[in-house]
Amino acid sequence: MEQVRRTSAGHKAGSGSGRESAANAQAGTPLYQLKAEFFKTLGHPARIRVLELLSVREHAVAELLPEVGLEPAALSQQLAVLRRANLVLTRREGSNVFYRLAAPELAELLRVARSILSGVLQGQAELLADLRAAAP
Repeated sequence: MEQVRRTSAGHKAGSGSGRESAANAQAGTPLYQLKAEFFKTLGHPARIRVLELLSVREHAVAELLPEVGLEPAALSQQLAVLRRANLVLTRREGSNVFYRLAAPELAELLRVARSILSGVLQGQAELLADLRAAAP
């Protein structure tokens, strides 16, 4: 069984960081379990939408609100989940908080997911067409 010391975002855990206790808690956790936790973190439409927007560029929270379509408190909760999973990074500029992806590979993951879904949907459309053509 493959066991690697990694963060929930899938990166190798380092020492001496503020995240050291989380990394220590995950030490010895099977990689497949960490991957499952990672994908569970992605398992909310609002979080996916936020990551898609951040794949393009950094956004202030005020810019994300109309794009994601959540109330401020709900968006704040979703952003907190992404922060705890180390998938996004923040910076403050005056009263504005800006978010960006923690790893550019997240943008690639979203592109791959879109490609996979396109193939699945294409296959389903072809199957539906075949079923309709075979109907008596």
